Formats: sequence, C-alpha cells, structure tokens
Amino acid sequence: QLQLVESGGGLVQPGGSLRLSCAASGFTLDYYAIGWFRQAPGKEREGVSCISNSGTSTNYADSVKGRFTISRDNAKNTVYLQMNSLKPEDTAVYYCTAFRMGAWYSGTNYYTGGCPAQSRYDHWGQGTQVTVSS
Repeated sequence: QLQLVESGGGLVQPGGSLRLSCAASGFTLDYYAIGWFRQAPGKEREGVSCISNSGTSTNYADSVKGRFTISRDNAKNTVYLQMNSLKPEDTAVYYCTAFRMGAWYSGTNYYTGGCPAQSRYDHWGQGTQVTVSS
C-alpha cells in the first residue's frame, strides 16, 4: 500500500521554525515529484512548494519564498519542508503529495514557471497541523 506520512508539525511562536518531513512507505520516492500544500480553516487548499524527482527543480508560493526550503533525501525516502520566520498566516494543515514523473529530470530547474497543477498529484498524506501563535 502506497502511503505518505507527514510529521514535524506543531505549535510555534511567530518568527520560529519547524521542519516538516514526508516519508513514503510501500514505494520509493526516487521517480516521484513531491508537492507541499496547505489548507487553513475556511480556505481552499493552496500549493506551497514542489520539487522534482532529482531535486534540481523547485518552486515556491510567493507567500513563502525566502522563508521555506524544500529538499529531498531519496536514500531516506523522505522529503522535507524547512519553514523559517513563521507567521500566523502560515497556520494550516500541511499535506505532502506525489506523482510519478515519466523521466528523470535533472540539470535545470523545470519549475521556474510554477509547480505542477494540484490535479497531477495522486498520492496524498493525511496532513500535519502547523499553528503559529504567541
């Protein structure tokens, strides 16, 4: 059974940091593109960041650029989202998601124009709550 499991969420004060992890079980992430999405109460789910299978292509929502960093360790079958300088508006449930890419994309950033559409992703985790509050 293919599963994605997020961890690392919690309560943090404004200006603080958290690192979210997304671990895969039942499959290897090597050929999968990964996305991080979030959903705040009463709001639609929005894309936060994405990374290609090789890790050379990444993109971020304008609201998190310069504060969040996505990375992956294929040897550990895990993708990370380092979140710094957190703001109350970052409060949401964070989801990781994946889809299998058709080839190994490396050498350039193919995501400069934006992340893949949400509809491309077909494996979703259960989410982890991030609350930024004093």
